[in-house]
Amino acid sequence: MAIANQEKQELVKKFGSSEKDSGRPEVQIAILTKRINDLSSVHFNTHKKDNHSRTGLLRMVGKRRKLLKYLENKDITRYRQIVKELDLRK
Repeated sequence: MAIANQEKQELVKKFGSSEKDSGRPEVQIAILTKRINDLSSVHFNTHKKDNHSRTGLLRMVGKRRKLLKYLENKDITRYRQIVKELDLRK
């Protein structure tokens, strides 16, 4: 499920350095987290046998994991902050 443009802009404002800074790892992690939570909580409760969407979900989780690993190696304080704000298990 795609998230609304307004929700995406709010995440960019919150986690980015400016309103148009969508390239920061924190912003990308926040957007992926929002998509993962929406897909896993809403979509899979009604469509339990949707294996194609489950494959996409696993790809998003892998991409988020790679971004988190990159951020952890680059700047540990930013990594800890994003994990705490998004309430991720790490």
